[in-house]
Amino acid sequence: MPQQDIIVVGASAGGVEALQQLVRGIPANIPAAIFVAIHLYPRSKSFLPAILSRAGELTALHPVDGQRVENGLIYVGPPDYHLVIEHDHIHLGTGPKEQHQRPCINVMFRSAAQVYGERVAGVVLTGQMDDGTAGLFEIKRRGGIAIVQNPEEALFSSMPLSALREIAADYTLPLNEIGPLLHRLATGGAEPKQIETAGTDVQPALTDLTCPDCRGTIWEVPCGNGTEYRCRVGHAYSAKSMLSEHFAAQEKALYAAMVALEEGASLATRLAQTSSPELRDRLQDEAREREAHALVVKKVLRERQSFSLE
Repeated sequence: MPQQDIIVVGASAGGVEALQQLVRGIPANIPAAIFVAIHLYPRSKSFLPAILSRAGELTALHPVDGQRVENGLIYVGPPDYHLVIEHDHIHLGTGPKEQHQRPCINVMFRSAAQVYGERVAGVVLTGQMDDGTAGLFEIKRRGGIAIVQNPEEALFSSMPLSALREIAADYTLPLNEIGPLLHRLATGGAEPKQIETAGTDVQPALTDLTCPDCRGTIWEVPCGNGTEYRCRVGHAYSAKSMLSEHFAAQEKALYAAMVALEEGASLATRLAQTSSPELRDRLQDEAREREAHALVVKKVLRERQSFSLE
């Protein structure tokens, strides 16, 4: 069994606390490099490296673009950058957001899997929605190890539950057992994998959908038991986030339509005041028609029902 010396960890809501507990269980002599992606506000300063360095025996840092990978360090993705793992070095990318996030867990997981294959161990921790599921599938598909925090103890169970629904995880563990497992995996002392899914074929299929961000063409990409949606420029969504973003795009479009109709009514009314009698009557009719249409759109917005994706 190969040793897993490339460890990638993803978290979202509740992730700071979970990561602190996780790193406490990882000894300083672990012969592996650890990479962390957690959802961050894009314009905020992240103090996570200092927090993790104080929590455990390893040093955590925000890497610079091109930094070489070394064992015994924790590399934390900085705000508004994808943490992309290359051969022996790190690339900080500003490419399209995935799951509406940058850094995105899936991006980091997928990059590690593509380069290091069976040497990768992926860990999904607490968080909302389902970032990390598609990336964990890619790790499994290329022979790596999938580890998921027990959702019963996660502060936010959505991410772990999504991973367990869609992926055949090798280990589902409480936080205090994940750190020691990572050390055993890195040193070759772990028990064999539970489930083998390496080599799973992935065939994207073109759809009639468009990207909520850029309106580009969307492809459906099989991902374990689920589906990922990816556009031509690289925006990517799980089924949940695709539905959520499309609902947001619909609401935005409806408000834009209402504003356009109300502005059209106002403009027609203004022009009627300085137009000939014949044109004035037509403009006034047009203003009333646009006002009526705006009221219809306003009614649709008012009566839209909210629902939870959980």
